[in-house]
Amino acid sequence: KRMIILYLLALGGFMHAQDIHFSQFNGSLLNLSPGHTGLFDGDYRLSAIYRGQWYAVPVSYSSFSMNGEMRYKPDLGKPHAVGIGVLFNNDHAGYANYGGNQFYGSASYIYMARADSSLIVTIGANFGLCSLGFDYTKMTFDKQFNGFQFDPGLPTGENFGRTSQQYFDFNIGSVAQYVLNRKHKFSYALGVYHLTRPKLALQGNDVRYVDYKFSNCLGYTSPIAERTDIVAEALISNQSRYYELIPHVGLKYYMSRPENKAVSAGVCYRTRDALVVRAGYSNKTLLSGIAYDINLSRFNIASNYRGAFEVFVTYVIKNNYNFSAKKRACPSFM
Repeated sequence: KRMIILYLLALGGFMHAQDIHFSQFNGSLLNLSPGHTGLFDGDYRLSAIYRGQWYAVPVSYSSFSMNGEMRYKPDLGKPHAVGIGVLFNNDHAGYANYGGNQFYGSASYIYMARADSSLIVTIGANFGLCSLGFDYTKMTFDKQFNGFQFDPGLPTGENFGRTSQQYFDFNIGSVAQYVLNRKHKFSYALGVYHLTRPKLALQGNDVRYVDYKFSNCLGYTSPIAERTDIVAEALISNQSRYYELIPHVGLKYYMSRPENKAVSAGVCYRTRDALVVRAGYSNKTLLSGIAYDINLSRFNIASNYRGAFEVFVTYVIKNNYNFSAKKRACPSFM
């Protein structure tokens, strides 16, 4: 009975269309805002993140996301660039693996509002094909109990109109980054999701819609010592009746600033849900992180305070450009 109840709770939550989410939101930037597409120092960026949640109870969740991007600057002398990327999400929850896959193409326009790149503004969008469904064969029903034991050969008595569905989705976003006195870095990312308001109908005439989602992320980074930076972030998102607030504060210690070789540690708090412990490592263009959620909600009776485990890695590729100065022959004068 507990398994059935927990499964139905998970299914009910997802039918109200709560999106994929990560505690390390800096490890999945294209899910944070399409405006992040191509916003990095380099030519290509590859990222992947995995989240496993609630393995202590029968309705475990698993989420995986990966993306690849390229940054194209059509004219090296102009203050603008273009970002192009692809994003793939996979999300499953509960005993019947309710969830699906999302595949997006993403693009952005990047404008350097100041010549020293201290102010950068982007606007981006992504459009994709998504699938949603569940595995009916993994479900059990009361009518399959013959009075003595469970008999999978008995009819279920249930009639699902469909067990899967595909739909198109469209999202937009923008990012602004500002560096004050080459020391204080501020950032703001906005994402607006599901502008097509996709319609879902997995159970007869019970039609549901994927609700609009609004995401806001603020960040601040500044050195407080020769080798140490303070990092403060806050993610505020809203989708239908779901609100998520995750403030984060941490420290980043550099073994070598020129090589970006550093370790970091910090804590987050997802309000009314979990305390998150985060740690990270960076080296040149490699960035990685690991996190664990300690469940503090009323669900900890079932989870025994064990929440979610996350790990991500991001790698930026920089091409080496060899510039050769144009030469002109100078006449020799006697």
